[in-house]
Amino acid sequence: MSGISENVAAVKLEIEKAAESCGRSGREIVLVAATKMNNAARVREAISAGVDACGENRVQELLEKYEQGAYDGAPLHFIGTLQTNKVKYIVGKVSLIQSVNSLKLAKEISKCAEKLGIVQDILIEINIGGEESKSGADEKDAFELVENISKLPSVRVRGLMTIPPISHDEETQKRFFLKMKQLFVDIGAKKYDNISMEFLSMGMSGDYRKAIECGANMVRVGTGIFGARHYV
Repeated sequence: MSGISENVAAVKLEIEKAAESCGRSGREIVLVAATKMNNAARVREAISAGVDACGENRVQELLEKYEQGAYDGAPLHFIGTLQTNKVKYIVGKVSLIQSVNSLKLAKEISKCAEKLGIVQDILIEINIGGEESKSGADEKDAFELVENISKLPSVRVRGLMTIPPISHDEETQKRFFLKMKQLFVDIGAKKYDNISMEFLSMGMSGDYRKAIECGANMVRVGTGIFGARHYV
C-alpha cells in the first residue's frame, strides 16, 4: 500500500487540530495536494482520499497528467512559477493560478482567458521574505500590483499566496505568516473592484500547522501526503 489515504487522513486531522487551536474549523481550510512528480494513479488516490484540490508545479507535467484524467473529481490549481509563454496551455484547464507575480503575467492570463470567453481566477504571489531566489511580487509593490490587475477584464483576484523563507523556528515562521495575514487584511479593506480576498494560501508540509494558526485558509501539502520526492 502507498499510504496516501492514511496520510491524507492524518493531514486532515492535523489541519483540524491547528484550526481548533485558534478558534476556527478545519472545514474552513482548503487542502491542496501538491502533486509534482506523482503519477496519475497516485493523484487519483489522493483525490479519492478526500483532498480538496490538486496543485501542479510544472506545465508539461500538468498537461501530461491532465490528458490521463489524473485530476478528475477535484479542482486543479497551478502553484509553480509560470512563464508568460506557457500561460496559453493552462488557462481554461485550471480553476486557480496561485502564482501570479507580475502585471505582465496577469495581462497574458487575461488575454488568453478573454479568447476563451472565460474569467480566470488567480492569486497574487507575494515574496514575503524578499528572497532573491524566490519568485513573487515585493511586499511594498503589492497594493499597486493588485490595483492594476483589478482593471484587467478576464482575470479575478481571489486572494494571496506566499512561500516564506524556510525556517524550523516557529517564531520565525509566525512572523512571516502574520505579515502575510496583515497584508491580506489590508488589501481586502481597500475594496478594489474585481478583487475578493477569499483565499490566503500559505503553508506547506513542514509549516502548514503554523500557517493555519496565523490565518491561512489554503495549504499546499506534498511530502505530507505522498512522501519524500525522489529527484533524478
